[in-house]
Amino acid sequence: MLQYDNSAFYFFAMSILSFYLLPSWYYILSTVYKALMVKDDSAVARTLTEKKKADQLKIERQGWTKMKSSSFVTNTVITVLLTALFVFLVISVSQDGQVNSFDPFSILEIDLGADNKVIKKAYRRLSLIYHPDKNPGDRAAEAKFVMVSKAYEALTDETARENYEKFGNPDGQQNMQVAIGLPAFLLDSDNRNLVLVGYLIIMVGVIPYAVYTYYADSSKYGEKDVMYDTYAWFHYALSEHSLIKALPEVLAGSAEFRKANMPTSQEEKQSIAKQMTMVKQHMVKPKYNHAVCVKGNVLMHSHVLRQTDAALTTKDQADLKFMLQSSTSLIDAMISVCKSLDAAQTAINCIEFGQYVTQAMWVKDSPLLQLPHYGPEEIKHATTTGKSSKTISTMQDYMAQDEDDRKGMKDFSDEQKSDVRKYLKIYPDITVETKVFVDDDEDDKVYEGDISTIQVTITRNNFDADIMGDGGLVHAPLFPFPKREAWWIILAQIKEGKIMSIEKVSADSKIKNGVVTHNIKMMAPPVGRYEFDLVVKSNGYVGCDYSTRLAMETLDKSALPEYKVHPEDADLDEEPTLFEQLLNDHVEEDSDEEEDDDGDDDKDEDDDNKEDDAAAPSQEKGNIPQQQKAAKKRAQLRNARNNNDDDDDSDDESAEDVTPK
Repeated sequence: MLQYDNSAFYFFAMSILSFYLLPSWYYILSTVYKALMVKDDSAVARTLTEKKKADQLKIERQGWTKMKSSSFVTNTVITVLLTALFVFLVISVSQDGQVNSFDPFSILEIDLGADNKVIKKAYRRLSLIYHPDKNPGDRAAEAKFVMVSKAYEALTDETARENYEKFGNPDGQQNMQVAIGLPAFLLDSDNRNLVLVGYLIIMVGVIPYAVYTYYADSSKYGEKDVMYDTYAWFHYALSEHSLIKALPEVLAGSAEFRKANMPTSQEEKQSIAKQMTMVKQHMVKPKYNHAVCVKGNVLMHSHVLRQTDAALTTKDQADLKFMLQSSTSLIDAMISVCKSLDAAQTAINCIEFGQYVTQAMWVKDSPLLQLPHYGPEEIKHATTTGKSSKTISTMQDYMAQDEDDRKGMKDFSDEQKSDVRKYLKIYPDITVETKVFVDDDEDDKVYEGDISTIQVTITRNNFDADIMGDGGLVHAPLFPFPKREAWWIILAQIKEGKIMSIEKVSADSKIKNGVVTHNIKMMAPPVGRYEFDLVVKSNGYVGCDYSTRLAMETLDKSALPEYKVHPEDADLDEEPTLFEQLLNDHVEEDSDEEEDDDGDDDKDEDDDNKEDDAAAPSQEKGNIPQQQKAAKKRAQLRNARNNNDDDDDSDDESAEDVTPK
């Protein structure tokens, strides 16, 4: 009889706990090891301006600061408590280490090998204690009484005792021992209400709430861990005419920021209003007056205008940091929405907006503002040239100068000048090459309907593995998070507003030794000459973009030589497929079986006829009509069977001959 078994429950509980404890302890120990022992590659300081950011990242990502997060502390506390419970279960198992098997001596609470007198005395004592009449409604007492009776029978009945001594069970040899892996106290009548309440809480409360919470959270997010409400907002707010200056307001309306950016106090509202007066002249007229959009718009403008340290409160700075943390994935989502809208120019504007957010710059700022230690005065001095000198307005112009001719560093220290030289090795100097071809073709001609490949190769001329590493980090001292270098490759017809391809090539996948190779696959359009805009843009640097017009001429496919099928290939088309071979074999087997059945029937009929003929001479004339009658009946059965076969064939033929009139 199955019984609730504490020992089995211990094993069951330890198995369930191990599913949580093993990965949890691995996570805790690996986090502690990484925080204290492993160097964080994202916290690099290649220049003095990056040192402050790197120090802050080290504080946040290393040491005990990272382990003070609420999620880590909560998980650690739960893990320690469950580990203590696991240790308690191990100790309990060591004391009662086996799942209960049938032991009549332990059930009767007597020593092994006790005589019949002791057995009977123990049985009378326990049966009086656990008798159902004395414990009405007590299922535990009833189960105990049954086990006591069975134990007494096992020790007093000779056959039962022999089976127990031989096989360990009074019923004879058993295949396995089975028990219910639940604690025995669940059967105690005193705990009935407690068990029922616990069951209701778990089944009606905890489990539905956990399922609802998981579904509610997971159903909010789409691709790139961006909320569906955010995608809907981008579809509403973005259009083919969206300008770069309007994009901070679009980003501010993301669903991820609606809780954090909702002002909750009058002081917060006054702080945002004060900051608004400082950045308003650089903003376009806001289209949305919602408090979340207004605050987020002001915070993003404060960042790109580099007015955050003195103007923003501590809470506003924390909210801005939260926005910047999600900005990369959200801007990528904006670009994907532009792709679905076929808004090519808006997609390019979103990419440039991402560059400005990374470098904390705005549309009218000089690209030279990315140089370490350069401010408005240094830039003004660096771009001021004589009448005979070339105007310096881009990073490429500045990099093309001789080191002695570069201006703006008059008051720089040697260390600051060294930072500028290092940065010029970090800032991308690229060459872009393109090639249009069709795979496996001998020439580069493209015919209508071909799957053509546009290969884009980006070569970083100043790639330095010691500084950049594998792909490298973007030099962005004012962006508080590490950002890997990547390239946006766009193939479009910008004037027509059509996007053929727009993809982000990240450093982790295709950048090797400063060379990026990306293939764009597309079906060749109808016969004619086409021009596309090929745009290559950095995801983090301003002013190192590349654009060109790419021509493609599609030829008439009728000019291709006629393709002749090889005779051996043509013969292969006439051979049956594997399925047809199996089907034919099955049909042949069925037909052979039918023929065998018909042959057996005919043989039986012939044998019957022979027996009738042999018996005829010995029978009287009165039996002849009966024989004739039986033979006639057999003939009718054969004819009926043949007629049925003919009808089936005729039905098939008639079905094949039916044609609409």
